[in-house]
Amino acid sequence: MLTALNIRDIVLIDRLDLEFGGGLSVMTGETGAGKSILLDAFALALGARGDAALVRKDIDQGQVTAVFAAGRDHPVNILLEENGIAIEDELILRRIQSSDGRTRAFINDEPVSVQLLKRVGAALVEIHGQHDDRALTDAATHRLLLDAFAGLTRDADALVEVHEVWMDTRRQLQHKQAQIAAVRENADYLTHALDELKSLDPKVDEEETLAQRRQLMMHAEKIARDLEEARDALGGDGTAHARLGAALRKLERQGPETEEVLRPITAALERVLNEINEARERIDQALVATQFEPKALEEAEERLFALRALARKHKVAVADLPDVIAKFERELAALDVGEQELENLKKAETQAREAYRAAALALSEKRHEAADRLDQSVMAELPPLKLEKASFKTDVNTCEPEEGGPSGLDRVAFQVQTNPGTEPGPMMKVASGGELARFILALKVVLAARGSAPTLIFDEIDTGVGGATAAAIGERLAKLSDGLQVVAVTHAPQVAAHASGHLRISKEAVAGDRTEAVATRVITLDEPSRREEIARMLAGQTVTDEARAAADRLIGGAR
Repeated sequence: MLTALNIRDIVLIDRLDLEFGGGLSVMTGETGAGKSILLDAFALALGARGDAALVRKDIDQGQVTAVFAAGRDHPVNILLEENGIAIEDELILRRIQSSDGRTRAFINDEPVSVQLLKRVGAALVEIHGQHDDRALTDAATHRLLLDAFAGLTRDADALVEVHEVWMDTRRQLQHKQAQIAAVRENADYLTHALDELKSLDPKVDEEETLAQRRQLMMHAEKIARDLEEARDALGGDGTAHARLGAALRKLERQGPETEEVLRPITAALERVLNEINEARERIDQALVATQFEPKALEEAEERLFALRALARKHKVAVADLPDVIAKFERELAALDVGEQELENLKKAETQAREAYRAAALALSEKRHEAADRLDQSVMAELPPLKLEKASFKTDVNTCEPEEGGPSGLDRVAFQVQTNPGTEPGPMMKVASGGELARFILALKVVLAARGSAPTLIFDEIDTGVGGATAAAIGERLAKLSDGLQVVAVTHAPQVAAHASGHLRISKEAVAGDRTEAVATRVITLDEPSRREEIARMLAGQTVTDEARAAADRLIGGAR
């Protein structure tokens, strides 16, 4: 519920502090007093488009603050939590409009985007007027309103989940079908490529081994000659090995008295001879390794070139060819497994589609039934509003289940017919300004308990009507305010008589150097002042006793 509205330096309003209560509040005043300015300022706090022209002349900035008692269980708190805004007992929306066109938005003194301010404002307040294009006039909301009226919101939410299961299963099926189709298309190629790879049977480190062996074979003859020269240098008569052996034997024959001196030398000579023997053994092994069959080099080169050609064909390194074999084997094996998975997914998709179809058709049937009840309820509200020749119809256009979406099979639109013989159509196109406001009021009375923002603003809903019609509007606004907070800007004394709170808007001269000679003022009327204001609305400039008596009758009748 809106509890307070504070406006600073907006057009003709220099400073304004208003308080609001529950029930029906009305704002009255002469034409041009500033009622529209006040609503424009309020809309600014709710996230409406800013405009530098809203700022008072010679002032840098204006601002509007709207204070709400939303309650801890209000759905708007979910939106606040999602955006990291602390939930408090009061919800304060504030908008600063600069004279250079820039605006800033705040919620509970936290800076926020205008988009978030607008979403929060829409959850708290609906503004309806002759040129309103929101809420009930927006066909995009009609299905939601019908569901709320019929208590089908949970059914609709459940259908969203059922539809998502169907869509998810269908996406899985389509993905698997694409996989299977791709494997089928390449099955012959895969089989041929796999046979070619397996016939060559590549190993992970084979390229490096073959390259080293090929290099060795290409230089085998020269390497063998060099190894033989090295072996000859280490062995045979007159070589270092023979001479060192002879010297070691001589030293070993010396007497015990020289043992302590010669032991380190003999040990070192033994180590040298052992190393020479090991070197000779290694040379012999290397000589054996350099002995190749005449065709060995040719065969190694052929295999190395074949491996590299196959690697180029599959655009991988030679070492990765075994992985290519494994990949092709998996893809061919997956074809058999995939066929079974495909059949299982087809069954699951069919079951999900049928579950959606059944739930969507059931919800559609409930919507058609609810549409008839809504039409009857709204039609009952039209005659007292002097729309007895008009008709209202909730058009539920149902498509085939295959064409349905998350919200079901139905497109819902509110259609009106203002006179017999004319074509029904959308309210915004068919109804005049006064008729539109009364259609909206009739709908709001019917839908008040469900699907509405807690605060409703009606801007001159009584335009173009008077007498009994205006009285009926007042009665229905009062009825609507039993469960919601309603604020109405009105020129009709019959509407004002039903209010529980009354604000009078006027212009008065202001002192100072500014070029504005007047400013908008708003006062809360007590009972005597309220009687006088309603009498003024009845009589015009000169308030007579007869007008006051008529005001008393209106107020008494409303009570």
